[in-house]
Amino acid sequence: MVGKFDKPKPWDQDPNGDRWEVEKFDPSWNEGGMVDVTSFSTLFPEYRGKYLQDAWPSVKSALKEFGISCELNLTRDPSIIVKARDLIKLLARSVPAPRAIKVLNDDMQCDIIKIGNLVRNKEKFVKRRRHLIGANSSTLKALEMLTGFYILVQGNTVAAMGSFKGLKQVRKIVEDCIQNHMHPVFHIRTDIQLETGEYFLSEKIKLAKKLQERQEKQAEKTTENKRKREAAFIPPNEPVKQDIAMLTMTIKMWLPWLCL
Repeated sequence: MVGKFDKPKPWDQDPNGDRWEVEKFDPSWNEGGMVDVTSFSTLFPEYRGKYLQDAWPSVKSALKEFGISCELNLTRDPSIIVKARDLIKLLARSVPAPRAIKVLNDDMQCDIIKIGNLVRNKEKFVKRRRHLIGANSSTLKALEMLTGFYILVQGNTVAAMGSFKGLKQVRKIVEDCIQNHMHPVFHIRTDIQLETGEYFLSEKIKLAKKLQERQEKQAEKTTENKRKREAAFIPPNEPVKQDIAMLTMTIKMWLPWLCL
């Protein structure tokens, strides 16, 4: 029984033909060319590096005939591959190249925080993103000084660069701001209180400390006003004995002329 999807095959007419023969590719079969870029990488043992390096020119020229480009990478640090990927991501998020290149250092990490999907309302998203940046980027600069991170808000993402220890802290501050859980200013106040130990003090001790600071400022202000007041009313210097003697001599010398 012949099905409706059965099509005539080339070997049906020639039973003696080779069914497994592969025809040579003709460029006319794909005149439009490729519509996408395909790339892949392969790891190889270290002891094969010298052989591949010697044979690579011939491999490269052979692939070039088919329009394929290839590159041999003999790096010994596997983590630098991940850092190179992060470098490309930072450049794509408008981070300046001199700043983005620093992510290749071992003590520098980065995080791309996606904030576009945290809020559905576009107006609320724009308003909260403005809160994160602040007037004249004041809030963003305060966050950079507090965390020691470089933070850049661009579109629907926030790029952060710094030590691995503070990545989680920066992500929490950004997400809390966009989700309207806590304004970045309150995070800054809390972190400063944690550094100084004021966060763990009772309210009574905090009020006493504020009163003491206020009294110290008032005392400094009183002392400064007293110094300015005394400086404004300094009595004139009394004449020295030598000045009096010279003045007397000058008067005596002029007296005969006055008599004439």
